[in-house]
Amino acid sequence: MQKPDYHIFVCASFRGTEAKGKCIKKNSMNLIPYFEEELADRGMNAMVTTTGCLKLCEEGPVVIVYPQGYWYRGVVDEDAVDAILDALEEDEPATEYLLA
Repeated sequence: MQKPDYHIFVCASFRGTEAKGKCIKKNSMNLIPYFEEELADRGMNAMVTTTGCLKLCEEGPVVIVYPQGYWYRGVVDEDAVDAILDALEEDEPATEYLLA
C-alpha cells in the first residue's frame, strides 16, 4: 500500500472498550462508508480510520484530517463530508466546519 496523502480520523466515541461518547450517537459511524466511497470516486489517495473518544462531544461528530491538522466539528451528514473533501481538493480547509 502506498502512503496516503490524507489520513481522515472519525470519532467513534470509544472510551476503553465501549462507545460512550456522543459522536457515535450522532451517527459518526455512518460517515465512514460515505467518506470511503467519495474518496474512491474522486481518486483521492486517503485512509479513513475511527478513533476513540476525542472528548469534544458537544462539537461532534468530530473529524480530523492529517497531515493538514484540520479538526472539524458538526460533521453530521454527506453535505459536510462533501464540503470537507471539496476543500481538500482545493488544498484548503472547509472553514464552515473548522473547530476553532
